[in-house]
Amino acid sequence: MKQSIHRTWHYLGILFGSFVLCNLAIAQNAAGADGVLVRPIQVAPHTYFVQGRPEMGNSTNQNFISNAGFVVTPGGVVVVDALGSPVLAKKLIAEIKKVSNQKIVAVIVSHYHADHIYGLQEFKKIGATIYAQGEGRNYLSSETAKQRLIASRVDFAPWVNENTKLIAADIWIDKAFNLKVGGVDFLISRVGPAHAPEDLMVYIPTEKVLFAGDLVFRGRIPFVGNADSKGWLLALDEIERLNPNIVIPGHGAYSTKPLEDIAFTRGYLKYLRESMAPAALNLDPFEAAYQSTDWSEYEVMPLFRAANRMNAYNVYLSIQAE
Repeated sequence: MKQSIHRTWHYLGILFGSFVLCNLAIAQNAAGADGVLVRPIQVAPHTYFVQGRPEMGNSTNQNFISNAGFVVTPGGVVVVDALGSPVLAKKLIAEIKKVSNQKIVAVIVSHYHADHIYGLQEFKKIGATIYAQGEGRNYLSSETAKQRLIASRVDFAPWVNENTKLIAADIWIDKAFNLKVGGVDFLISRVGPAHAPEDLMVYIPTEKVLFAGDLVFRGRIPFVGNADSKGWLLALDEIERLNPNIVIPGHGAYSTKPLEDIAFTRGYLKYLRESMAPAALNLDPFEAAYQSTDWSEYEVMPLFRAANRMNAYNVYLSIQAE
């Protein structure tokens, strides 16, 4: 009798263990075998986006730190930005196929920063036409782009590797361009130099949705880099004039209150300029200016430690160059 009870509990243990392992496998599969899930969020009748993580890019997150989106039209799917590694682009393409059986016909590049373009080659493979602003050619031919890719092959390995290439646009846009696909207008406007020299924003009037690229950040400290902060502030004015219902930023959650979220990015840029301008114009040391500035409003935000000091220093230098 005891042996029978022990045998029963033994089998139950095996069954329970199998159940747990099965559910773990299902959960792991749902999150992607590598743990990085690219999940589209619908924000308008035909518009979706995927939201990158509020982190610095690394091998664990596959450089999934930026957003991308897509619009389904009767004539095909139009994608905005290509994410930060080929594997992420493949995942995005797979997710688009779950939403629509329409062909992906175009990719619009908001700007040529690594976290937005390293997936372009996957869209090129499936025949999509790539659109970008003409200043992007200067980036592609620069030593900065070459060295950044070399470093990324180490920093984001194995997801960015020797097979990852810099991809040029098929169509280079100057100031403005109206792309019409399936009867849907995509109003593409150059708003750089701002965050980058080749900044583009994409407005879809029928959806009342604006893809703002890295002109708008939500839920984290913006990355300023070598931006033209004065031009960036002017670009934010352009977004407000369009009066979209929804703004999809380059980083962070989508916005249903664009004026409030634009105000955050604008406020941060203005604060950087106001804090750094006296020292920059008087040629006083940057370190003293940075240490004497009250950063309490921003220091609790994600990526403050990683980005804020560099942002302030670049604004300090850019003010001297104006």
